[in-house]
This record gives sequence, C-alpha cells and structure tokens, in this order.
Amino acid sequence: MTPRFLQLLSLVSLLLPFTASINAADEPSATAKPRQKPKPMEHTFGPKAAQSDTAKLVVAEGLQASLFASEPMMVNPCDMDVDERGRVWITEGANYRKWSNPPLRAEGDRIMVLEDTDGDGLADKSTVFYQGNDVNSALGICVLGNKVIVSSAPNVFVFTDEDGDGKADKKEILFTGVKGVQHDHAVHAFVFGPDGKLYFNMGNAGEDIRDKEGKPIVDIDGNTVNAKAKPYRQGLVFRCNIDGSEFEVLGHNFRNNYEVCVDSFGTLWQSDNDDDGNRGVRINYVMEHGNFGYTDEATGASWGTGWSKAKAKGVSEDEKPYYHWHQYDPGVVPNLLQTWNGSPTGICIYEGNLLPAVFRNQIIHCDAGPRVVRAYPVKKDGAGYSATITNVVTSPDNWFRPSDVCVAPDGSLVVADWNDAGVGGHNMADRELEAMTGRVYRIAPPGSKYSVPRLDFTTPAGCVAALQSPNQATRFLAWSALHKMQGSSEKELLKLFKSDHAQMRARAIQLLARIKGSEKKYVEMALKDSDSDIRIVGLRTARLLKMDAIGYVKRLAKDGSAQVRRECAIALRHSDSTEAPALWTTLARQYDGKDRWYLEALGIGADKQEDKFFSAWLTQVGDKWNTPAGREIVWRSRSTKAPPLLAKLITDKNTDAKQREHYLRALDFIKGSEREAALAEIAASALN
Repeated sequence: MTPRFLQLLSLVSLLLPFTASINAADEPSATAKPRQKPKPMEHTFGPKAAQSDTAKLVVAEGLQASLFASEPMMVNPCDMDVDERGRVWITEGANYRKWSNPPLRAEGDRIMVLEDTDGDGLADKSTVFYQGNDVNSALGICVLGNKVIVSSAPNVFVFTDEDGDGKADKKEILFTGVKGVQHDHAVHAFVFGPDGKLYFNMGNAGEDIRDKEGKPIVDIDGNTVNAKAKPYRQGLVFRCNIDGSEFEVLGHNFRNNYEVCVDSFGTLWQSDNDDDGNRGVRINYVMEHGNFGYTDEATGASWGTGWSKAKAKGVSEDEKPYYHWHQYDPGVVPNLLQTWNGSPTGICIYEGNLLPAVFRNQIIHCDAGPRVVRAYPVKKDGAGYSATITNVVTSPDNWFRPSDVCVAPDGSLVVADWNDAGVGGHNMADRELEAMTGRVYRIAPPGSKYSVPRLDFTTPAGCVAALQSPNQATRFLAWSALHKMQGSSEKELLKLFKSDHAQMRARAIQLLARIKGSEKKYVEMALKDSDSDIRIVGLRTARLLKMDAIGYVKRLAKDGSAQVRRECAIALRHSDSTEAPALWTTLARQYDGKDRWYLEALGIGADKQEDKFFSAWLTQVGDKWNTPAGREIVWRSRSTKAPPLLAKLITDKNTDAKQREHYLRALDFIKGSEREAALAEIAASALN
C-alpha cells in the first residue's frame, strides 16, 4: 500500500464519515512514514461542550439523553461495561493504531472506572483501574465481580481487584496468540451467558488464539482453533468455561463480527461489517456451528469473484450484498438483517422494563458510521427470524460516534461515544491528547433518575431478585451465588420458573438444571413446557450438560415449532447414535422447501455424516424425492449420493436457467468420483 493511497484514505475518512468504517481492513504499511498531524478541527473540548453536544442528540419517543461523563475524565472510549454498582468501566484508545509512534500517552492507555457518588446523574469520581501499553485501544471489557476480562490482542487478560479499591492487583493471561495487534478486527469483548459460559468473538484479523501458555487450542470437536480453513475461516464466535476450558467454535466465516450478545434463552446475536462501502453490513442470528459466508467455503475466494461473474450475467446491483455474503451458496446461514453501509460496533440485548415496550427483549446496537444506536425488533420466522429497524438515538453532530452500549442496573442504557470527526482507515482526527474527547451518555425515560437497586447475595431470595436484573454484571454475581447454593436455592428458583416472564423462567431453569442430582428432572420439565423457547432451553441445556440428547430429540422431533425442530437438527451434529439418521429423516420430511434457516440446520446436523443421513432420507422418500422440498435437500446435501440427483435436475428440460445454475453450484461443494460422473453426464447432455 502506497503512502499516497494512505493519504487519500485518511482524507476520505474525514470528509465522508458516513461511508467510512471503523472496521476497515487496510493497515498502514510497515514502511510508511509517520503522518503529520492534521490541522485542529472545529470542535470544542470539556464538560460544557459535552453538555452542548448532548443537547443535539435525537432520541426515540419516550426517552431522554443525559450526559454521564466526558473528557477530561476519560477519552476515546473503545469499549465499556457497567457493573452491579452502576459504575461505568471504559477502555481508552488515546494510543489508537500504529501511527501513534511514539504513543500519545507514553504510559499507555487506561482502564477507567467512572462513578456517580452523589446521585446527580453525572460521574464525579474516576479511578484508573490499570494503565499500560499492553491495553492500548483494548477492544473489550467484561466485569465479573472482582475480575475484569480485557481483550487486547495479542492477549486476553484477567485482572483482579483483590482489595476492592477499584484498582487492579493481579494480571493474568486467559488467552494469547491473537493476531491483529491494534486492529479493529481482532479479539472483542466477552459476555457472560445464562448457562454460566463465556461468549466472545474475533474478526478476521485475529486468525489464531492460544491458551495462556501459548499452546494451540483444540476445541471440543477436535479441531485446532484458527482461521486456516481446517475447517474454520475468517472471523469466529466462541464459547468456553470461565477458566477457558471446553472451548467451542460456534460460528465462522465473518469479516468483523465486532461483538456478540446472548439472550436469556442462550441465542446469540451479532453484527458484521462488510468490505467497507458495499452496502453489506449485516445483523446475524448465530445459528450454532454455522458458516456465515464471507469467503467461498470451498476455495476461500473473496466474494468479489462470484459477484464479478454475476454482474457479467446482468445481475442487479441490489443483489450485491447477497453475493457479498455468499447467500446463494448451500451451507451458508442466512442473514437476519441488512443495514447497508456502516461501521458496526457494540451490541447488547435489552431485557429490562424501564425503556418503552418496543425496545424490550430486543437487540440494541451501535453503528458509528451513520452515528446511530438502533434496536432491531425481532420476530420468529419459521426456524429463524425476521427483524426491522428502530432508532434509539442519533445525532446530526459528525463527532457522535457510538462505540458501545450496555444496560445499567436500573434498566437505563449507557452509550459510549468515541467522539471523532470520522471513522475508518484505522485513523482518527482527534490526535491532541490535551484536547482529546470522549463521552458517555445515559438514555432513559424523562424524569428517571439514575439509581442502583440494593442487592443481597447472601440469601436465595436476594440472589433470585438479582438474577432478574437487566444488568449482566449483576446477573453474573447472582448466577454464581445461586449455583454455589445448589439445593438451597431450589425453592426460590422454582417460584421464578413458575412466573409468566419467559426470559426470567429461562434464567431459572438453567440454574435448576445445574443442581446436582436434579439435572434430568429440570431438563425434562423444560422440554414439556408450553413455551417453545423454554423447550429450546431444555434441549440446549441437555447438550451442554452432556446428557442423552438423542432421547430428547426423539420427544421433540415432531414438535409444532420449527425453531424447536431446528435445535433438534443441530443436536444431531456428530452424534454416533444408530438412531440419528432416522431422526434426521423425520426432521427433514417436515421441511417445507422454503425455510432456509431450517435447511441449514439440517445441513449442520448432518455434518460429517452426510452419506448416512442422506441415505436414510432417500430410503424413506424413494422415487418421491423430486419435490420442492426434496430438491432443496439434495441441493444442500454434501452426500456422495447427491450428484446423480443433481445431474437429473440440471439436465431436466423443465429446469430453467436460474435453477440450473443453482443446482450446478451445489456440485462445487461435493468431492469424489460421483461428482465427476455427474459433471460428465451434464456435459454429455449439453452436447445432445
């Protein structure tokens, strides 16, 4: 990359902040000369200026924005968390990117703790929890009691405050070896799930992750975890225990999946940034073990390869985002929502009651490019979901750059604002440390005073009350205490499970099923529940507890909910049960021929056993396989028995050109002599 190109990229990022991206892929050349500082931009500094800018925020009906903190208390908030005491934790990015050489702040970036001690809604106390060049522009922070997980490639650190003074006393490495140091596509924030697990992700610059000793991590499927296409590609989503054990890859082939969030049912949601400016920014429901299509699964080729061929055939520009994510390929999980151009950053699930109803139990997400925090109200759609867009807060001020959003203990939203004139090109306009800005806002209904509920973690009743908090740090403490209490917490948890709030019931049953000796009892209680989401929780819990998932799939294989059957299909993945092929066939025969989510779940369930499962299905359907549903099952299959059927479809005179191309593409993902024979048959037919 030439210095001239870098100068142009910097100029574009300042002049066109809407189309630039904080997640840009290009890095400055290692040999490029240090950039000259730009002329100061017209932007004011300090609390008064921050209050003035807060007044410019445009919020949704029924909400009000107020300033919680600003420079000089902290600057350039990269990532944020809010603890059970309502304190706001910030990782700063004064030393953002490699161009800052020497660093603007020689001592390194800081992890700040901001606190409102007098109850007026403004932070009046700031504490430096930790400072060092090893946390420069750290992309993730997660507060779990007195331990704080900080994601800062190449490392994931665990800091411990042993004496409760708000300062780190101990630093340990949880994971290391992550590539992409000072790169926005590296390792991102951790979140605590309702199952007691940790969830996190990294973009496609991360490439690798190793244990604390630097040894390669082998996941529970026996794969070495990296992005070398054996089998995982590009950006990845992970799950593990608190200590890093039982490591799983839950999804792959993203570009820059900036953060992941987990709802009370254990469903994962995240955003992903496109190759900047290609109108492909997306929101994903992360179907477990799915391929999400950033690069060609078979060859690793860029999406541009397929798009160039499609354009040559006259495909409309409107379809570009679908080619961008290989949405027309078998084996790619569909996108939940396209949000077009942008610079997606922090994300959370809002499971509180303070905000208006439209935002409850929904994804809340920051996009720094178009300067907006949005909600994506989700509805069930077959085995998957559909979503729409509702803005929470935006601003006409080009310096408003929301980098993260969290839920406070009182149910208000806390929004971190990087506050810069542009995003993208791994650059920033705000380079004068003495005048660097950064803000934190609170979003809540008018007249709602920032407050922190009193907590009691010494009794089951107190812990169950805390478990219902909309704040994740609070739920972590409650979950940990209740899990430790075991049977003595059962009575109070049962009360919560018998309530009429689905999310709270889900939280309760996952703890009940972890009471030693009662696992089966409560998993089966969940599986019998009238709420399909609770039945899904029951099956997911059984899998995590390594119970007999096959027995439970047998009960649910004809469930009235396509989403429950989706989970049944995923539960069959890599099963060595002799009953698995027949169960997969039962699920496949309920496919309607239209629901792509369901079809991909079937494909995930058949992974590494395609011949066995496909043969069982063929035996049952016989010569009636050629139906709308059957044809799509053949298209998605990687079985060596699929090519001759694909050849029949391709050579059928009633198959139109578009469908013929659709079936031909499926052959690219099947290896072996059967594929070659099918191609020969197709070629011979074309000559006749």
